[in-house]
Amino acid sequence: MLLVLFSTAVVQPQSNGPLQDPGPGRGGVPVQGAEPDVALVARFDRDADGRLNRAERDAAHNYLSANPELRKVRRGSRARPMRPGTPGPALQPKDVPMYPASVPLYDAGTIRTLFLQFEHPDWEMELEAFYHTDVLIPATLVVDGRTYPQVGVSFRGNNSFGNVPAGLKRPLSITMDFARDQHLLGYRSLNLLNSNEAPTFLRSVLYLDVARDYIPSLRANFARVVINGESWGLYVNQQTFSKEAARQLFNSAKGTRWKSPNNSVGGGLSYLGEDIAQYRRWYEMKGSDDIPAWSALVRMTRVLNTTPLETLEAALAPVMDIDEVLRFLALDVALANGDGYWNDGSDFNVYLNKDGRFLAIPHDANEGFRARVGNGEHPGPLVSLSDPDKALRHRLLAVPALRDRYLRYVGEIAEKWLDWEHLGPIVERYERLIAGDVARDTRKHDTAAAFANGIHGVPGAPPAASTIRGFAELRRAALLAHPEIVRVRRTR
Repeated sequence: MLLVLFSTAVVQPQSNGPLQDPGPGRGGVPVQGAEPDVALVARFDRDADGRLNRAERDAAHNYLSANPELRKVRRGSRARPMRPGTPGPALQPKDVPMYPASVPLYDAGTIRTLFLQFEHPDWEMELEAFYHTDVLIPATLVVDGRTYPQVGVSFRGNNSFGNVPAGLKRPLSITMDFARDQHLLGYRSLNLLNSNEAPTFLRSVLYLDVARDYIPSLRANFARVVINGESWGLYVNQQTFSKEAARQLFNSAKGTRWKSPNNSVGGGLSYLGEDIAQYRRWYEMKGSDDIPAWSALVRMTRVLNTTPLETLEAALAPVMDIDEVLRFLALDVALANGDGYWNDGSDFNVYLNKDGRFLAIPHDANEGFRARVGNGEHPGPLVSLSDPDKALRHRLLAVPALRDRYLRYVGEIAEKWLDWEHLGPIVERYERLIAGDVARDTRKHDTAAAFANGIHGVPGAPPAASTIRGFAELRRAALLAHPEIVRVRRTR
């Protein structure tokens, strides 16, 4: 899920011919992973208030049912047996701790409780029915004793939605300003992740903690979610790459954002030619359509992919923060993000700063801090160098000086952050914080034993590479012994 964010600084393209602009919207046939949401609101909004009431949603649902070709909802390919969900305990705001507004929303030591009240008891069916559409389901949100009327709620995610049956937690998006101008502690959008295939709930939080030590990065902590009075347990509360996040990271909320969805081969910063329509197919622009921003994206990908290697660093320096991108690539591989750029060529954010240079920022991190599923292997530090669909690795790391700088970053991350003497206390603080909530969570995908074993391993046995501790110890040893990392660290 790649977002590309630009500043409003105009970057003039160096064109081999005129850019072809097909106009706003997505050009060509949508590609897998980049299909736009089905647009229903404009068609069924009879009272013209910008959202659908229950009667309008019923009409839209009937339309979807009669036209299944409009939306081909694909279930994930890695479905696995899960424990059945059962109703959680009843909770009211008086039953949970409340925090003052001075405690940030993403405070690492805080678990806020979010109470959602939907108008109708079939809320889960409605959210599922309108997955991958532009329809949001209204609800009332209560947090820390304050009520936020008419927020908009939807299911989100790919495999984290498609592989999870009804009755277990699926990832949620909350739009605070759906019907009125309001925010939650400064944020107008929330992403609540269900920790799919990650019973420890810790991987996204840890990955982003490490990332912030090297590059501008989002934040994540934990939240309890209560729906219509029933606890749905613990979620990972991960910051969205919104205007508010950009303001925090770069002291500016201006810019243009894109999303390059998961498995988006063409969205990995490949050069797709001068026709903007090709880029519209692979990237979803957020906010108002911006032709100069599209032109800047075209120009950057052209420079990255077509400049001779001997002059690439000099040519790319004006349009990319190369050192920051190398650190992003090093994090991606050192922490073995299975949803990362090294594997998918997508699922990352990109920002163009006020100096007119692109930066890369992690987005989806719940598959970090573990070996690849099924074979226990970790990616080598020089993985995917021959894959032209992963242009940042294929091109940047083909330049010897840049490759060596990248390898030094991989070694630094391994030495510091994969040292259990450094990482272990952080993990244990989080474990103590959430263990009680995990134990009480009736909608989680795995057992309470899987939570503890996923961190430390089975008692009495060395922790496996699939555990957080085992991953850290084995990954650190493997990376620091890698001949290329040994070589560059010896010569620094």
